[in-house]
Amino acid sequence: MIRSTSIFKRSENRQWAGLLYVLPFIIGMLVFKLYPFMSSFYYSFTDFSLLRKETFIGLSNYVYMFTKDPLFFPSLKATFLYVLLSVPGKLGFALIIAVILNMKLKFISLYRTIYYLPSILGGSVAIAVLWRSMFTVDGIVNQFLISIGIPAVNWFGIPSLAIMSISLLTIWQFGSSMVLFLAGLKQIPKDMYEAGTIDGASKLRMFFSITFPLLTPILFFNLIMQTVNAFQEFTAAFLITNGGPLNSTYLFGLKLYQDAFQFSKMGYASALSWILFICIMLFTIIAFKSQKYWTHYEDGGKF
Repeated sequence: MIRSTSIFKRSENRQWAGLLYVLPFIIGMLVFKLYPFMSSFYYSFTDFSLLRKETFIGLSNYVYMFTKDPLFFPSLKATFLYVLLSVPGKLGFALIIAVILNMKLKFISLYRTIYYLPSILGGSVAIAVLWRSMFTVDGIVNQFLISIGIPAVNWFGIPSLAIMSISLLTIWQFGSSMVLFLAGLKQIPKDMYEAGTIDGASKLRMFFSITFPLLTPILFFNLIMQTVNAFQEFTAAFLITNGGPLNSTYLFGLKLYQDAFQFSKMGYASALSWILFICIMLFTIIAFKSQKYWTHYEDGGKF
C-alpha cells in the first residue's frame, strides 16, 4: 500500500513538472495568438483607431468593403494572380533543383548550401531593394538583355511584367521547399529504380512513375505552406513596387497594412484580415479534400 502511494505521488509530480515545462508555450499561445485572433474578430465590427475608443457599427466594414472600397477587388485580384504565379513556379523550380542535387556530383554539399542561401536572404529588406535595382530600366537585367541583342524592358512600368517581377523574387527563395523534396528523394527505395531499369524504363518514365508519385505527400505539404505564405506576402509589394503600376501589384497584405497603420482604420483592417483568413482557410479545405485524388501514401492513409 505504501509502495503504491509512493508511485502515485511520483507520477503526480512528473505531471506537474510537465505542465510547468509547457506553461510558457500555453501562455504565449493565449496571449500572442488566441487573444489577438479573437480581438480582431470583435474589432472587425467596430469603427476603431489606436487614438480613440472603438464604436460598434455591425457589418458596416464588410458592406463598405464589398460595395464601396475601390481597392478591395483589385487587391484580391493581384493577390490571387501572385499566388498562381509564384507558388507553382517556386515548387517546380525546387523540385528540379532537388532532383539535380540528389545525383552523385562532386562538391554536392557546397551546391546544397549555395542553393539554400536565397531562402535565408530572400525575405530581407536589403534583398528587396537589390531586386528593385536589378529590374529598373538601367538595371543589370536590362543590361544583360541589351548585351544579347534584346531591347530593354520596363519591368515595373507594365502591369503584367510588374507582378511577374515580384513573383520571381518569391520563386528565387525555393530553398526550404527544395530541402523537403531532397529529403523525400532520399527516402525512395533504390530497388524500385533497379526494377524499373530491368524492365527497360527510361529515366523520364521512372521519374513520372516512381519518383513523382512518391513525392506527392511532400508536394502537398509544400503546396499548403507556400500558398499560405504567398497569400500573406507584403515585403516585395511594399518595397519594390508600392502596389503599382495601376494597382497590378497591390497585394492584400499591402492594403491591410495601409488601412491599419497609414490610415488608422484598425477596425476596417481587422475585417480585411478576416477576409484573408477565409480565403486561406477555403484554399486549405479544398487542398485537403482534393489530396485523395493526387497524393500517394504507402499505407493508403492521408496527411
